[in-house]
Amino acid sequence: MTYRRYIKRIVDISVALVVLICLFPIFVAVALLLSWVNKGSPFFFQTRPGKNGRPFRIIKFKTMKDLRNPKGELLSDGDRLTRAGRFIRKTSLDEIPQLLNVLYGDMSLIGPRPLLMEYLPLYNEVQRRRHEVAPGITGWAQVNGRNAIGWEEKFRLDVWYVDHVSFLVDAHILFKTMLKIFRSEGISQEGQATVQYFMGNQPAQNVQA
Repeated sequence: MTYRRYIKRIVDISVALVVLICLFPIFVAVALLLSWVNKGSPFFFQTRPGKNGRPFRIIKFKTMKDLRNPKGELLSDGDRLTRAGRFIRKTSLDEIPQLLNVLYGDMSLIGPRPLLMEYLPLYNEVQRRRHEVAPGITGWAQVNGRNAIGWEEKFRLDVWYVDHVSFLVDAHILFKTMLKIFRSEGISQEGQATVQYFMGNQPAQNVQA
């Protein structure tokens, strides 16, 4: 409990600050590249639920263009993902700006990934427990499949982390994250450019095989 309440935050600030300083040249290079590719801002901002569902603005590198169809609707992720963006996602460079979210206190280095605000009413009681801790840049679900696993398994892993937060678990996740980045594993779901939208917990008889 001491680690979860006090030490984890100290570790977050210390590590995030050191990593951000070390990666600053890469941060600037990616920002300049995406400014040119996107012909605009290299950053993507979106409101996400944090600890206890409290909204905050997440910041990432913008890997997709805002391309729309004649009706004004955004095209699919696959159609909007740029070549540069695909590489940046594959190498997880798009996550670097979230170190600022960690310094602000909205996120932790380790925790369940912050998803979309509209998912909040779709969770069941157990899945909602993923918000008992601050969201993270990486987490237990990310090192055990990331976007290559289904939502049910992802949420199960998130809740497992909530019940087992410790320094050793966080250190293990950081180590496995480094391996995942080098291997570029679990970036997207099979057949998807990114990940399928979460539709909620449907009764078993209503789920198509």
